[in-house]
Amino acid sequence: MGMRKRLVGATAAVIAAVVGLTACSGGGGGAGNEKKEASGTIEVAAIETAYGQDGWKAVTKAFTDETGIKVDLVMDKKLEDVIGPKMKANDYPDVIHLAQGREAGLTETFIKDKGIADITDVFSSKIPGEDVTVKSKLVEGFTGNTLTDPYGGGKTYLAPMFYTPTGLYYDANLLKENGWEAPKTWDEMWALGDKAKAKGIYLFTYPTAGYFDAFFYGLLYTVGGQEFFDKATHFEEGVWDTPEAQQVFDIIAKIAKYTNPVTPSQANSENFTANQQLVLDHKAIFMPNGDWVVGEMADAPRAKGFEWANIPLPTLKAGDQQYAYTFFEQAWIPAKAKNQDAAKKFIAFLYSDKATEAFAKVGAMQPTKNVQNYMDESKKAVYGVYENGAKAAMGNMASFKQIEGLDWKAVWFEPINSLVSGDMTKEQWVKGIKEASDKIRPNVQS
Repeated sequence: MGMRKRLVGATAAVIAAVVGLTACSGGGGGAGNEKKEASGTIEVAAIETAYGQDGWKAVTKAFTDETGIKVDLVMDKKLEDVIGPKMKANDYPDVIHLAQGREAGLTETFIKDKGIADITDVFSSKIPGEDVTVKSKLVEGFTGNTLTDPYGGGKTYLAPMFYTPTGLYYDANLLKENGWEAPKTWDEMWALGDKAKAKGIYLFTYPTAGYFDAFFYGLLYTVGGQEFFDKATHFEEGVWDTPEAQQVFDIIAKIAKYTNPVTPSQANSENFTANQQLVLDHKAIFMPNGDWVVGEMADAPRAKGFEWANIPLPTLKAGDQQYAYTFFEQAWIPAKAKNQDAAKKFIAFLYSDKATEAFAKVGAMQPTKNVQNYMDESKKAVYGVYENGAKAAMGNMASFKQIEGLDWKAVWFEPINSLVSGDMTKEQWVKGIKEASDKIRPNVQS
């Protein structure tokens, strides 16, 4: 999805290893935080998103100033088109910042081919220029999930980068003006939908069907916690026949009936902002999204007094645990990269205070414990979704060997357009998911 910061997304973040560097050089345990002259150059390839290039330029300069290692920075909005041909010729960047979930699927291809280096040792290494380890700076929960360890073996291959709480974004002022409360349960959500309909306002819209990944994953957590999420995302036999799965399908099918009917025709990379505009114009209340939408729609017209806000997904009954899916981007090292020790050192530096601050200045939030020190008030308001009791839901579908002719996202998420238009029934959608799961299950990688 080029428009999402997955970016555009997850997301999503970087991790590094000075341990490997130290071991190779025969140095002591303090190598990670000693400023010393180094030689050589690494190539860092990063997707250019709505965050722009300035953050990466500042970070690569700071890394060179700290370590003496030069950085050739390659950035492009279609990064896959730039680095893809070179990699086919066996010329690999040393670090790649490119999240899962993009249309080209380059990161997913590397995961399936097991072409990504193990960077587990990065977390116990010290950050260049600081006397602390990467692990001590990282917010808990950002590793040990299927986004960072796609094989479920307890190792880390992809480093968590820029993160954003997803959830349901809306105009807080619209609810205030009408005396409506933000719903905490799905029953309250449907009641709000009926009240809004009486005023000519639809309950729901979405930018594109792809945005239902975070929504779907968040619902899996909401109905059954992480245990059910893990079963569903590993395609466990019979999982889609469980009561929890039926609740997920029922909620999505019902929300399709509360969705502004113009949504499917605009749910594409060219017109997705028109769906987001529905929220700004009070033609829909909620949409699944991430904090990037604020910048994406910064210059768009809007209802008087518009005030961005987001809520976690409603629960089945009052008092249940609420979840907001956390999208984060990933950075990784190709297994065939030539300068892996220096690459790990660079990834470690991405968690430094200098990097956290430089990225925050352009709106990209690193999953570090002190990132709030660098947020403005509007960012704090959006990221505050976790301060009111909601938990972060993380992870995605387990990695599986490529199956010819199967586009699993088209099976799981694209049908929302047809559910809204009435061209597909809930039963047809679920049937497709079950059939795809049966094909995927024997091919899950570990």
